[in-house]
Amino acid sequence: MNENTYDVIIVGGGAAGLNAALVLTRARRRVLVVDAGAPRNRFAAHMHGFLTRDGFSPLELLELGRAEVRGYLGEILAGRAVSATGEAGGFEVTVELAEAATAGTSGTTGGTSGATSGGTSGGTATFTARRLVIASGLRDELPTIPGLAEQWGTGAVACPYCDGWEARDLRLGVIATGPMSIHQATLIRQWSADVTFVGPLTDDLDPAVREGLEARGVRILATDVSSILSDADGTLTGVALADGTTVDLDRLFVGPRLLANDELLRQLGAETAEGPMGAWTASDFTGLTSVPGVWVAGNSGNAGALVVVAAGMGAMAGAALNADLVAADTREAVEAARAVASTE
Repeated sequence: MNENTYDVIIVGGGAAGLNAALVLTRARRRVLVVDAGAPRNRFAAHMHGFLTRDGFSPLELLELGRAEVRGYLGEILAGRAVSATGEAGGFEVTVELAEAATAGTSGTTGGTSGATSGGTSGGTATFTARRLVIASGLRDELPTIPGLAEQWGTGAVACPYCDGWEARDLRLGVIATGPMSIHQATLIRQWSADVTFVGPLTDDLDPAVREGLEARGVRILATDVSSILSDADGTLTGVALADGTTVDLDRLFVGPRLLANDELLRQLGAETAEGPMGAWTASDFTGLTSVPGVWVAGNSGNAGALVVVAAGMGAMAGAALNADLVAADTREAVEAARAVASTE
């Protein structure tokens, strides 16, 4: 292999990408991780539900992960993969190198981890690989409510399993942004008896759903949220409604629109399938997509994956991919041995 040729290129240096890299480097594969350095959960000070790492800073987790991967001779490149072409055995990935990559476009938060989107270019470079793992994840598009973006990751959050315990027994609000908000409001009641479900979409609740929410004490307000309120220190205090009233709250749960960072997968021709959160890249249980030699892991394969799940998906993809390379290595060795034998 030359210096720009790898067994595997992994696009995305979050928990999924790094865990795939860890498995593959320990299998003595030459691995390049392309990472834009802007993980979706960078707005949160802590992550939860990850055994032995509960309460860790997500950025600290990634720092430790990068050190582990480098310890097994894996390479990590700061930049954004902007194109991918080829087929199993000969993929080509072009990377926009960046000294200070920044993620996201106007109206979005969350960002990417190695995928194409924005950024400060330091030139481009092209790399080749026998196999690919796309772990570039997704980004969150928030409702356009004044003050919401400033609270994202602190006063306003998305996942009850990530932030519910910290919000227990507080005054909680859920903004109705889509069908998944019903599920969110139903779950949130588990952590507090003081829950307000607000937004015009609540007007269209199924009668049985409404009855269930109200029976558990959830207040339902079919009014638009006009702004998010906070005090002088920037702490969330509630929401202002379109009818001029306000609701005092301590924490707000919001379901953003999930946008896949799947540009490379679309370039490669990967198929999608409909799921609970919309059309997403289709894959088998190991993360193998419809494109031979291309795996997905983390939020690239499962929009609802928590950090610990994403890491597990990376490990699964890495192990399956290595087995695929072993099979290819065996075929090549057999062919080479037969060629030698035929000349003797």
